[in-house]
Amino acid sequence: MKKGYWVSLYFKIENQENLKKYSELATPVIKSYGGVPLIRGGKHNTFSGDDFSRTVVWEFPSYAKALECHSSKEYQDSWAVAKKTTKRHMQVVEGFSTE
Repeated sequence: MKKGYWVSLYFKIENQENLKKYSELATPVIKSYGGVPLIRGGKHNTFSGDDFSRTVVWEFPSYAKALECHSSKEYQDSWAVAKKTTKRHMQVVEGFSTE
């Protein structure tokens, strides 16, 4: 079974407190679906394309679990806290393996 990933590229954060509250609410929800944080901010270099102020990547046990978490009422309620003051590009992506 291929893993699933949330890839979020933040290009506008108007209210850091809203984003912090979203993170506090969303993190336990995401973890309850098996989500594991791989990237959450940190140092970065942009070599081509747009420069995003923040990148977040979560790994899930499966693509289906990643979608289920994103669609859950609990997650959507968490995201509502920051949705109006945070602009991001967010994708749920199926993993790939050469094995």
